Amino acid sequence: MADYDIVIRNGLLFDGTGAEPLCADLAVRDGRIARIGSIEEKGEWELDAGGCIVTPGFIDVHTHYDGQAIWSERMTPSSAHGVTTAVMGNCGVGFAPCRADDRPMLIAAMEGVEDIPEVVMTEGLTWTWESFPEYLQAVAERRHDIDLCSYVPHSALRVYAMGERGARREPATAEDRARMAALVGEAVRAGAFGFATSNFAFHRRIDGALIPSFDAAEAELLDIARAVADAGGGVFQMVLHLDQADASDARRSIEMLGRISRLAGVVVTFTLSQDNAHPARWRDILEWMAEQVAAGAELRAQIFPRPVGIIMGHQLSLNPFSDCPTYKALPADMEERMARLRDPAVRARLLDEMPDAPVLPIHQLSRSYDRMFPMSDPPDYEPPLASSVAARAVARGVSPEAVAYDLMLADGGRGLLFIAAANYADGDLRPVLEMMKDPNVILGLGDGGAHYGLICDSSYPTFVLTHLARDRPGERLDLPMAVRALSDAPARLMGLADRGRLAPGLRADINVIDHAGLALDVPRVAFDLPAGGRRLDQAATGFRCTLVGGRPIVIDDEPTGLLPGQLVRSGAAWRDATARTEM
Repeated sequence: MADYDIVIRNGLLFDGTGAEPLCADLAVRDGRIARIGSIEEKGEWELDAGGCIVTPGFIDVHTHYDGQAIWSERMTPSSAHGVTTAVMGNCGVGFAPCRADDRPMLIAAMEGVEDIPEVVMTEGLTWTWESFPEYLQAVAERRHDIDLCSYVPHSALRVYAMGERGARREPATAEDRARMAALVGEAVRAGAFGFATSNFAFHRRIDGALIPSFDAAEAELLDIARAVADAGGGVFQMVLHLDQADASDARRSIEMLGRISRLAGVVVTFTLSQDNAHPARWRDILEWMAEQVAAGAELRAQIFPRPVGIIMGHQLSLNPFSDCPTYKALPADMEERMARLRDPAVRARLLDEMPDAPVLPIHQLSRSYDRMFPMSDPPDYEPPLASSVAARAVARGVSPEAVAYDLMLADGGRGLLFIAAANYADGDLRPVLEMMKDPNVILGLGDGGAHYGLICDSSYPTFVLTHLARDRPGERLDLPMAVRALSDAPARLMGLADRGRLAPGLRADINVIDHAGLALDVPRVAFDLPAGGRRLDQAATGFRCTLVGGRPIVIDDEPTGLLPGQLVRSGAAWRDATARTEM
């Protein structure tokens, strides 16, 4: 009889703390790491990790698998890139708590904010819940490949507590705030990891209306944060509007988050990027955040480690011509559409036609030609500005519309364009590398389960390990710190004391990676959502094995079919306040 369930031999172990790696074996028993060192005993299953790195499973603290967790067993693309725990419910949009009459409004919010087609949600959501604890139970009863945690989403909460007044964004009364606080306390006691909200003007319902949480008063946010703390603690997540013309507005927002953290006693995390229009403001924001931390607040800026942007194409949600009247009239069938687009008369008309006014603000990005690039294979997420659509147009002496048109017709009309909308003001990722050095910054924003026709950002762990920590010319990320940024740092933010590191007794969430051969594929369009809905998917090569709770969900880049993932509920068992404050 074998001594251990699994023994991983001869690997180069990165323990997640940022320490230098160790050549050692690792044994797993009963879903936990049993031993690290030179192991002579046998395993029921053994893996020779010679030439590979062994890391903790990765944790993405910003996803939107709220719907996918109901209709699917696999949380792809995340689980194809070493992610073993994902946190959903971000940005204040979600599906609980929710009365039956309010389901269309929550679907409209998720469709507008997160680009999930209404038909996908209508067919895929079972709606076997009303309260948030009932939603958690619905997630818990479904088998998954990875572990899932969830926040309470503010927009759903507000509508449930206030009805139509909440949807119309009316100010909450003291009674409304007490009702929301009680619901949040109930949710946290049932296992929610905290609360998420958004004050970002780009976040709108599909009809263009602002989502219910937009511009909620500080008193409302503070009462909810106190309820999180009173119920046992947790995280307060927020998306802020930090790119206003007046920097003082951004500073006031950071100061507000500092007050919420200090007065309620919660850790607050917010989204940060380099705004292309205000390329130096991120440094100011980090300084303002440091001031709040020095005054006793627990603030963590959450960044994305490559350009924040969108992918466009004829099969996707957006392209430079999708708001043009002529394009809107094209056939839905792909072959018929391509035939029309190859017609010189249609081409001439579209190149000359102005788009209609967009309903959603994100459509304004569709003609950002100076930060628009062809999506190459393999993908280049740090392309030179000289390769932009605008630069190509100048070189050819044609309009940027003509260049974009021709690029999208490549590969049978499946050519993709990538817009670097943020984190790319100077045409490189040096600001991202600098942000990552800040002790109050963590990685996240994979957005898995959302933006199905616009982005495929949940592949970022593979990008960090390949481009930032291996291939990038010039300055690169130290590999031990890259692993820490993907594992231990987000675990500590969320209070997940049982994972994020390689140490005896901790959960056996583990990646074995051929780092030298690790590669990121180009995004592809798949039609595997409910109702045949399409989404962008992205694979990787080089993941020898991914373990979740000691069971392999990926072997040699292919899913095994095993589904050991669990709903992770918050509570004392998952908390390590000391670890969290030592980030």
